[in-house]
Amino acid sequence: MPASKDSIRAMRHPQRWLAVLRVVVGLWFLKSLLTKLTIVLAWGFLPVPAATDRWVTVMPKLIARYAAENPIEWYRDFLLNVVIPNSHLFAHLTALGEVAIGISLTLGFLTTLGAFLGSIQVIFYGLAVQHMSSGQQGFHVMLFSMMVAFFFARAGRYLGIDAWLVRRYPASVWARLG
Repeated sequence: MPASKDSIRAMRHPQRWLAVLRVVVGLWFLKSLLTKLTIVLAWGFLPVPAATDRWVTVMPKLIARYAAENPIEWYRDFLLNVVIPNSHLFAHLTALGEVAIGISLTLGFLTTLGAFLGSIQVIFYGLAVQHMSSGQQGFHVMLFSMMVAFFFARAGRYLGIDAWLVRRYPASVWARLG
C-alpha cells in the first residue's frame, strides 16, 4: 500500500520527531522535580535545591533491595559498600542529576552533555535493577539507546535552546557543544 502524502511529509522531518522524543524523555526525568527534590535554606537564608527527606529515607532501602540478589558481584559490592553508607550524598546526587538531565532534554539546552550524563545514570540504574525483570532490562536498554541517539544527533539543535545558541553564536563553544 503506497504511503500517503502526510506520512511522507512527516518522514521528511525526522529531527522534529527526535525533538518530540527528547522532550518526552526529558519530562520523564523532570518528574523528579516533584518526587525527589525540594528547596532548603543553606545557612538559614540561601535557598538551594536538595533531595526531599522522603527520598533520603527511601533510597537506601531501595538500593539494599536492588543489591540483595544482584548477580553482578562488583556492582553489588559498590551498592552495599559505597552507595548505602553514603546514601545521603547519593540521594542528593540522583535527585539533582535527574532534574538536571530533565531540564537539559526538555529545553534542548546543553543536550549533548545532558544525554551523556543521562546515559551514565541509566547505566548505573540499569545495573542496579537488571536482574529483577526483563521489563527492567528492556526499559533501561531503550532509555540508553535514546540517550545515545540524542547525543550523536545533537537533538537540542531542533526546537531547543541549543539551536538558538548555535544560530546566535556560530563561532562559540555552543556550536561545538550544542
